[in-house]
Amino acid sequence: MPEGEVILRFNKVSFAYQRSKPILNEVDFAVRQGSKITLMGQNGAGKSTIFNLIMAKTGYIELESGRISLAPKITVAGARQSISSDQFDLTIREFFQSCFKEKVYDIDPRIDEVLEIVNLIAPHDKIIKSFSGGQQARLLLASALIQNPDLLLLDEPTNNLDKEGIKHLTQFLIDYKKTCIVISHDANFLNAFTQGVLYLDMFTCKIEWYVGNYFDLLDELLARIEKENKKNAQLEKIIQAKKEKANYFAKKGGQLRFVAKKMRQKAETMEEAKVDIRREDKTIRAFTIPSQQNIGGEILKITSFSIMKNHKVVTRSANVSLRKNNHLLLLGPNGIGKSALLESLVLGKAKGVEISSGVRIGYYRQDFSTLNLEDTVYDSLSAIAGEQGEQNIRSIAAGFLITSDLIYAKIGSLSEGQKGLVSFARLVLQQPGLLILDEPTNHINFRHLPIIASALNKYNGAMILVSHVPEFVQQIRIDETLDLEK
Repeated sequence: MPEGEVILRFNKVSFAYQRSKPILNEVDFAVRQGSKITLMGQNGAGKSTIFNLIMAKTGYIELESGRISLAPKITVAGARQSISSDQFDLTIREFFQSCFKEKVYDIDPRIDEVLEIVNLIAPHDKIIKSFSGGQQARLLLASALIQNPDLLLLDEPTNNLDKEGIKHLTQFLIDYKKTCIVISHDANFLNAFTQGVLYLDMFTCKIEWYVGNYFDLLDELLARIEKENKKNAQLEKIIQAKKEKANYFAKKGGQLRFVAKKMRQKAETMEEAKVDIRREDKTIRAFTIPSQQNIGGEILKITSFSIMKNHKVVTRSANVSLRKNNHLLLLGPNGIGKSALLESLVLGKAKGVEISSGVRIGYYRQDFSTLNLEDTVYDSLSAIAGEQGEQNIRSIAAGFLITSDLIYAKIGSLSEGQKGLVSFARLVLQQPGLLILDEPTNHINFRHLPIIASALNKYNGAMILVSHVPEFVQQIRIDETLDLEK
């Protein structure tokens, strides 16, 4: 298909999972062949839903109104945010074969090619569940690339990727000759290749189109809001003056009452002419994670740990001691065993590690598997809140944008970003003595990240942090670093 021709069009598309909560309201936009587009919006706005609608163009998701059109013979492939549990026991070869409707007999060379693109080396008979979260993220990305689609949809592709992985992905997208739409909260990553931004406004449920990268979008939004504020301020001055004159004439009585009525009508007309100022995405409130009281001395000691080196388990010695107000940064590339070490700490199965008796562990897991998807948000929060009352639970939830329309929703119905905010609300209510965080920036709107970093920086219990986002880590006090590779 020639460069620049429209391959995807949303025409007056309206969609809602529930009538009381619309996702899209008469949305219009078009995507042209060869373009690199970013889809942005607040956590829970419905970005992943748009991807689902595109992927299900020939499927069974019913729109309320409008039409989604794909150009003839256009192929679409997407990288989801996580591998489904029913695929965990597949080998790499079986996993990639499942991407195709018909058997591919020369699939091994194609697997090697896409694994090189995502900077991952692994035997084709290795089982999926044996890979780390970061490696699984690369496999998901590769599963979309191996299909060589005309339209590539990537949903949070940098989650769990280390610096080297993000570098490889960025270069691939810069060189990619076909069409790509990316959902991401990583502004620096997006700005490396983005040519335009589709912005889903969760207040109007409309898509706004902006040319350029995310910083261009911000400049345009700020200029627009300033212009709308100025116009409204000028109108307000005139309206107030007319109301004051109308009141003056009304008190005079007689024929002047008719003049006063006319002036009030003009003031009302001008009120209607005031512009609805675009509402910006809300950010979470500043918060504190209280630490467990009545604990002291050494909270955690690490004398040895295990890592994966060349697909083999290797044990190494260490000398790490954490007390209250000590923050430890855990480093190492994808696949070395960071998440496995954290999980073994929480389960009490880590050899060479001692955690003081009675220490309450707060665990932020990158795949949110500590959350019960069948629980409502309120049930999930109240289960960990102890004797804290309903009013306090609701107040803390509201600070994380978990409002009345979400508090009784099932965890499984939330977006990944909203699950992350629920996880932080649980940590606030839990008041842990040892805080363990595995990639806490995944899926989270970048507007929230400075607030989260500030809370972690001030946390005065013992803390272990894993993060591949240097800009985030730089905002947090780190007292000690353990590099699993060295």
